[in-house]
Amino acid sequence: MPPLPLLLTGISGVAGYNAFHYFRAKYPGRVIGLRQRNNWRLAGDGIVVCDAEDRDRLARLFDKHQFVAVLDCAGNCALKSCELDPDMAWRINVEGVRNLLDVIGGRARFVHLSVDLVFSGAPQRDPDWPGYGELDSTDPVTVYGKTMVAAERLILERNPAACILRISLPMGISFNGHAGAIDWIQSRFKHHRPATLYYDEVRSPTYTDCLNELCEVVLANRLAGVYHAGGPRRWTLYQIAQVINRVGGYDPKLLHGCPRIDAGPIPPRAGNVTLDSRKLSAALGYDPFDPWPIDARFAPTDCDWHHARPADEGGSPELLAAVLYRNARRQGIRPPEAAHRPPQRTKAS
Repeated sequence: MPPLPLLLTGISGVAGYNAFHYFRAKYPGRVIGLRQRNNWRLAGDGIVVCDAEDRDRLARLFDKHQFVAVLDCAGNCALKSCELDPDMAWRINVEGVRNLLDVIGGRARFVHLSVDLVFSGAPQRDPDWPGYGELDSTDPVTVYGKTMVAAERLILERNPAACILRISLPMGISFNGHAGAIDWIQSRFKHHRPATLYYDEVRSPTYTDCLNELCEVVLANRLAGVYHAGGPRRWTLYQIAQVINRVGGYDPKLLHGCPRIDAGPIPPRAGNVTLDSRKLSAALGYDPFDPWPIDARFAPTDCDWHHARPADEGGSPELLAAVLYRNARRQGIRPPEAAHRPPQRTKAS
């Protein structure tokens, strides 16, 4: 059981949104989630409006609720926005962390989610390469990655007892139905629009079901420092889109692929940023992540794999929701199905 009450930041992101509902359901009345002031559509019990840059507001919240644990999922991960406005990226991704550290002091367990994009990713890797380890030097190619490195260094300097989990792509529903890998790609196919993904950007996706349980365990233990938290299967972004296209039963002609070099200069794209998570597994005594997708039938075998449609597979949005958003082995608590399709409202309402 993690120390409570718990403050959870960044609940508009995929990792934070799923974690908030998981912890809120398990520990009712003991979990508060923060969302940025401009995300006015995200509201509900336990959700508090507070910009991470607002130190005074954070201090008042800590005084009111006496948090003894913080799960920090906050950060602006929009690559292009960060490239075009690096001051904004620094303010949210670094100064927001600084404010949390200032307010926390030594009175709360602090777990921070970082990202695999602190690495550049080499264009070619040996098939037996296990992925980046925690001792590998960071060399991000994006403003987003650079700000995440700066936040990590700040945490390690100011709070050595904190734990930093570098995650890859969290696979779960998003608040607005368009964030995150699954929802963005599926939204293209659902509206009969093409989606172009990269053959040579490689990630280590994880179910949010697994990530929620991992965060709960790490909050409750004394792991400190940096740990890689990537899934056991490595997939290119194109392969991830193949899975979504075929499992969702969408038109295979809508999926296109290209190398990263064709993406243009903004935002720059990382290469193979596979994470080696053996240090984390050794520290926990078990492997925290099941493969995504968990059913090996849905693992692409070639570039045209998504064109094949076995009669007994029955690809559909319902199947996608059952096997790509959810991990059949983890009967964990999920956000309400309607929660990621909030009603359309005006600001006046």
